[in-house]
Amino acid sequence: MAIIKVLNLYAGIGGNRKLWKNVDVTAVENNTEIAKIYQDFFPEDKVIVADAHQYLLEHYKDFDFIWSSPPCPSHSRFRMLWKSEGKDIKNKISGESVKFPDMKLYEEIIFLTHFSPKKTKWVVENVISYYKPLIKPFENESHFFWSNFHINFRKRKTRGIRRNDDKNVKKWNFDLTPYEMPLRQKQKLLNNLIEPELGLHILEMAFKKPQTTLNIPKWQ
Repeated sequence: MAIIKVLNLYAGIGGNRKLWKNVDVTAVENNTEIAKIYQDFFPEDKVIVADAHQYLLEHYKDFDFIWSSPPCPSHSRFRMLWKSEGKDIKNKISGESVKFPDMKLYEEIIFLTHFSPKKTKWVVENVISYYKPLIKPFENESHFFWSNFHINFRKRKTRGIRRNDDKNVKKWNFDLTPYEMPLRQKQKLLNNLIEPELGLHILEMAFKKPQTTLNIPKWQ
């Protein structure tokens, strides 16, 4: 099988990438600490600490497949928790107040729709928004996906986080126990993961060709 050249933007620690095979991946993450964790999990990938939005603009012609997961908090339905009779209240946990939705999400969708090479398959992922999406996406459970190929989704249950010493620091074989960072940050990284089997399914849909046999590992 030919090697697929992949650009993985806003890579986090790589949930979507977990089950990909026959790929040459360039991962872009702007947080140095998170990029180091990604590199530990995927030592064969090229990991770049940079602004993913700008990197896309400069390198969109260089890849067979582009996956982009722009930051989601400003679009999430949880954002409506900030709303209270027009008052600018602060979230007790994060300290954030109301904010505009980050429209870099739609900048990337529009840009890729009109400028990506014909050979390039792409997908932009985000949470289901508190507002009606400006461009119609594919929808799967708690996620929106925009792409230049059709995506069929299979009904399935999302697996929970594995526990370690009663602290949520493991999920789908991503073990953050060795890393020195606040527990809340570890939980946030794990909660932001795309389920590996979903990441694999979308890559296969892009090229209409299975990468594996049916013996896909079941992450516990």
